[in-house]
Formats: sequence, C-alpha cells, structure tokens
Amino acid sequence: MILSVIFCIFVACTVLQITYLFAFYSFLSKSKKGYNNSVELPVSVIIFGKDQGENLLKLIPSILEQEYSVFEIVIINNASSDETNHIIESFAEEHAAIKVVEVENIEAFWASKKYALTLGIKASKHDHLLFTNANCNPVSKTWIFEMSKNFTSKKGIVLGYKKYRKENSVMNLFVRYENLITAIKCFSFAKKGSPFMAFDGNLAYDKATFFKVKGFINHMKINAGLEDLFIKDAATKENTSFCLSENSFVETDAPTSFYKWFIDKKEVAFIKKNYKYKHRLILNTFTFTKILFYILTIILSILYSYTLTLTIAALYFITNYIVVGSSAKKLKEPQIIFFLPFLEIGLLLFQISIFIANLTSKPTHWK
Repeated sequence: MILSVIFCIFVACTVLQITYLFAFYSFLSKSKKGYNNSVELPVSVIIFGKDQGENLLKLIPSILEQEYSVFEIVIINNASSDETNHIIESFAEEHAAIKVVEVENIEAFWASKKYALTLGIKASKHDHLLFTNANCNPVSKTWIFEMSKNFTSKKGIVLGYKKYRKENSVMNLFVRYENLITAIKCFSFAKKGSPFMAFDGNLAYDKATFFKVKGFINHMKINAGLEDLFIKDAATKENTSFCLSENSFVETDAPTSFYKWFIDKKEVAFIKKNYKYKHRLILNTFTFTKILFYILTIILSILYSYTLTLTIAALYFITNYIVVGSSAKKLKEPQIIFFLPFLEIGLLLFQISIFIANLTSKPTHWK
C-alpha cells in the first residue's frame, strides 16, 4: 500500500517535470512580429565599471566598432582605485561619443552599484538604454542593433543573453550548464508573459520604464539583485521582450574559483526570496519535484518495479534531452547535451547545498 502511494507520487512528479519542460520549450518559438527592423533608435550604452581598467581596454573598442548609426557610450567609473580613470579619460579625449560619469562614495550609498547606475542613467542623453558590464564583450558588431530593434511603442524592456566563454575544465562545463538552465527559465517565463529576471551585462530598457517605477528605489539598500529586482518592479506581459539572436549575445569569463562562484550563487538564491510569490512557487516546485523524482526513481527501482519505474523515468529523460538539447543548440552550447545526466544531478546537489547554507546565514555584506 505504501509503495503504491509512493509510486503515485513518483508519477505525479514525472508528469509535473515533463509539463515544466514543455512550458520551457515554448521560448524557442519566439515570434518576430511587431519588431521595428528599419529604424535605428538612438541608444545610450551604459557601462558600469569599478577597478576594471584591463577589461575596459577590451570592451570600449568593441563598443566603438558597433555598426549602428546613433549611439553614445556612458561609462560609469564607480570610485575606482586602479588605472580605470586614466584609461576612461584617454578614450573620452579621442571619442566624442564617450561620456564619463565619475561616482564618489557617499555614506548613504556606499559602494552601491544601483546608485551609480542611477547617476549614469540621468546623465545619458538618449531615451533607450542598453546596459553591460566592464567584464563583458559583445560577440558581434551588431549587438546594439539586435537588442535595440526589439524596442517598440509597447515594449520598453528587452532581455538579452550573457554566456560564459568555453574552457576545457569540469567546472567551466558545470558553470555554463547552470547558466543555460537559468536562460531557459528566464526566457520561457518572459515568453509566457511573466518575466522574473534578467542577465546582468545584457539588458535594455527605456527611461520611461525606469522612471515609472522610480528606478531602484524599492531595493536601493540591497547591494545585490539589481536586474532581477528591477524586473520584478517594472516588467509586465505587455512591456517586455527578449532577444535570442546569436549576434545579440555578450560573453564573459566563467568563474574559476568554486568557492567564489558558490558565494555568488548563494547570494542569488537569497535574492529569490524577494521575487513575486507566483515565481517563487513555480521555481521551487520545479526544483523540489525534480529532487523527489530522482530519489523515488532509485527507491522504486529497488523496492517496487524496476521495469515500470525506469520506463516512466525514460519519458522524462527523453523530454529533458529534447528541451535542453534544443535550447543548448539555440544558445550555442551544444556540447552540454553530452553530459546532461551528470550535470543535472550535480546542479541539484549544488542547489541543495546552497539552500542549506542560506538557512543559517545571509550574505554578510548586505545592508
């Protein structure tokens, strides 16, 4: 009797997981209708940097080489202590399209990226804003065009994709897989008309949308979660779009320190407590039922029916390969599919460890 009940729970978890996967799959069929492909709107590219001199030496030329008619570059120097200021000023002297915003630390907003970005937004001269970080680089010369063409009279927010550079290491593979799964969730929710997050380093929105919600005022004191918490306040079904063109991607170096990556993801997980209830419910249910699915697969294979259990589990694995494989191909991570079972189980264990860590502490640098 008990095993029969457990089997029913296992079937329910499998059905839920497959349902989630089909829902995630929907973002790949993104419609292109309504985009303005002919008019290049004036754009302010806003770059945030703090002690990022070497990265800016690579990024600024790649922005200046963009094939776009009207844009400016607003570089926010957030109280840097290295050679960042000298590098920025050198570029600004040679290129009139570059505007420098110097940010000094003040007691009320000490080392606050949100405060610095607010100053950069107010200093920009164009209504359409495209954000990136100093450690990111566009993968093409049409990045601005690909992102900005998604703006319409109704679409004031455009979500872009940030990928990690490929390296030959297990950690790099794992980091890129986690990033891929995050992208699938990000874009599928947006496709369903319920955006909940954005990638830092590749996000666009207009000033009207920013000032309508009074910028970052609702979470200014939280020194993290800038993009996600802004999306929570500002994004709606009607005003948000996303871009999947390969030429719209930006890339950055993947973390090489597991400890640092763990701390960063611990912080991201803690931020999720500030998401809307419906988003937390959906995301937590997805993770919980996946963990339960694996546990019950093992238990029922041993104690109930090996053949029946694995037959049902196979339906999930096939669906998972199709959805994650198609998404990986679209987002230019095709090799990930060959390691899918290993990566998925590893990610679940990683998420469990983060959940346990956050039960006892929160990020120590929060205000």
